[in-house]
Formats: sequence, structure tokens, C-alpha cells
Amino acid sequence: MAKTRDLYEILGVAKGASQDEIRKAYLKLAHKYHPDKTGGDKAAEEKLKEINGAYDVLKNPEKRAQYDQFGSADGQPFGGGGFGGAGGFGGFGGGEGGGFEDLFDMLFGQGGGRRGAADRTRRGADLEGAVRVSLMEAAHGTKKIFSFNRAEPCADCGGAGAAKGSKPETCRQCGGSGQIRASQGIFSVSRTCPVCNGRGQVIASPCHACGGAGVRRARRELNVDIPPGVDDGQRLRVQGEGEAGRNGGGRGDLYISIQVESHPLFTRKGTTVYCEVPVTFGQAALGGSVDVPTLHGMVSVKIPAGAKTGTQLRIRGKGMPDLRGYSHGDQVVLVRVEVPVKLSRKQTSLLEQFEAEGDAKTYPDVDAFHRAARDAMKPGK
Repeated sequence: MAKTRDLYEILGVAKGASQDEIRKAYLKLAHKYHPDKTGGDKAAEEKLKEINGAYDVLKNPEKRAQYDQFGSADGQPFGGGGFGGAGGFGGFGGGEGGGFEDLFDMLFGQGGGRRGAADRTRRGADLEGAVRVSLMEAAHGTKKIFSFNRAEPCADCGGAGAAKGSKPETCRQCGGSGQIRASQGIFSVSRTCPVCNGRGQVIASPCHACGGAGVRRARRELNVDIPPGVDDGQRLRVQGEGEAGRNGGGRGDLYISIQVESHPLFTRKGTTVYCEVPVTFGQAALGGSVDVPTLHGMVSVKIPAGAKTGTQLRIRGKGMPDLRGYSHGDQVVLVRVEVPVKLSRKQTSLLEQFEAEGDAKTYPDVDAFHRAARDAMKPGK
């Protein structure tokens, strides 16, 4: 006859160990021999059965006292492969939505009881929307009326979901916990109650206005502050303006995406604003001043003599404001020299005289190009 192993020896504790010491020793061993750790090893599975059986006895003060006195918790001696009452490991893992709840709760802090509580009280969902603003509005800030639909607590039932004169009742199936548990030895497998869907309450007489949901869709208008400097694609968060929560849960938030419309004169990169300004042939050649629009009004800008298309002139502090309000960006003026068209006879004559007087010093770029072209066309090049 096989020698019966001592239960304290199986758990690796002394006979006088406290209940807390026994529990900690069991958790350590159960974690070590769990199938996720051992890859389903048969020897480890048998070892876990033995550990489960030992703990099933020693965790119970009455069974433990009987074992200490008689070597058995039920009047029968323990056999080498026993502990059938502990529920072998093969009895787990097949339940609906179940898991090793009590063990996982102790090891990892993920008990099903907390999941049930989360199902009963839930924060409302977040909502998203978009607001279109002009570039000028983005530069200076503005207010916009944002209209949207969201779930509001039903006015007829006050959000309870029950018809007037009645109220939700505690679910008889789960006793109000929202969870149904089935014990398997030292493990407790939990799943959502199918009667109340985890709410812990059932509504015998639903509200006619909301159908028992406790909420109704309603139109909401919100005056939204658009801060100066906001950029296209950025989102504003308005706390507590999302969907209503369930069973006392707080509201979600509202996220508003900003869509900045294009402008006929300005383009933007960060806080820098660009504006292309056409100038006449004479202004480009002789220099002069031109009035340039900015986000903050008209500004006179000096065009240097000899300016070319692509010349950039910077106007300090006339760009977009920093979103935090610390500073303003600049505006860059992009010069574009316009070639005159539809010349009169007099203009044509004057230009011909002008060209006749021109030389390499008048058109240095043209002269440099022709010299490079001649050099590139020489034999051997």
C-alpha cells in the first residue's frame, strides 16, 4: 500500500502554520504548477491536483482539526492519488465567460466580483464632432454654437427605466450581484447573469417613454470657445458633455475636431503665415513700398531694388498666435514679379530702348547663364 503523503509536506509548511501562511504557500505552488506555466505537463497536472486537495483540507479549520487528530478529514485515510473532492484540474476552463476567478483575483487582482460592479455602474460614452472655422477666426479666437445629439436621462422615469409607480427590482437569479458563480473545488468560476445582463436589477414594468433604457436621445446646443492659434485637426475636449452614464455613472466627454478653412490669400505652417504678393516690373527693378494684408491688418512693406520672384520678406509678429498665448509667429511675404502684358506702342518703344541700353551688369544672371552654356558646349566637355 502506497504511503500517504503528509498534507503539510505537500504545501511545504509546518504543522503549526497559520491560515495565512497556508494560503500563501498554496498560491505560490498553484501559480508554479498552473498549466500556463507548465505547458500542460501531465506530471504537473497531477501535482496540482495533489496541491488542491491538500489546500482543500487545510484551509477549512474543521477539516484541518480532524486531519490533525485522525489523519483524515472524512474518517477515511487519504490515498496517494486521492483528493477527488477537490475537483481535479480537468474540470475548469469550459464555462461561459468563466475563468479561475478566485485564484486569478488573488494572484493578479482581476476577480469577477469587480467586473460585476463595473457592469452595474458605468461611465457614459465619449462623443466626437467637428467645427469649421475660418483662418481669421482661428487667428483671433471665436465662439461657435455646436449642436449634437446625446443620451439624456429619461425625464419620465428619472433614468431608472421603470414605469411610473414602479421601480427596478433586485434580480432573483444573482441576488443583485450581476454575476453567477459556480464552485469547482477551491476555484470559483463566474459569469454574467443572463437574466439581468450584469445590472443586478430587473425591470418588470419598463418606462413607456424610453422602453426601459433609462435614457433618451436629445438635441444639445453648446457654446464652444475656440482659442486663438488653434490649428486644423486639433481637438478640443469638453469634460462631462458626452453620453449619460448608467446607474449613477458619470458622463463621458465631448471631443470637437477643428477644421480650419483655406484662405484665398494666406497659407499657414505652424505659427508662420505666408502671403504671395505680386509686384510690377518697375517696383522689382527700382524698389519701393507696397501695402500687404496680414491677419492683423494692412502693413506697408519695402521692396528692395532688384527683387526677384521668390524673394522672401519677413514681417515680425504678424503671424498666428501661439496656442498657449506666449507669442505670435511671423508673416512671410513671397515676392512674385509680374511681367507686363498688352503693352501700348509707347511702352513697347520705351522697353526696346531700355533693352538696347542693357549689358551684362544689367542682367548678371542672364550673362552668367550664357557664359556657362558656351563653356558647356565646347568640344571635349
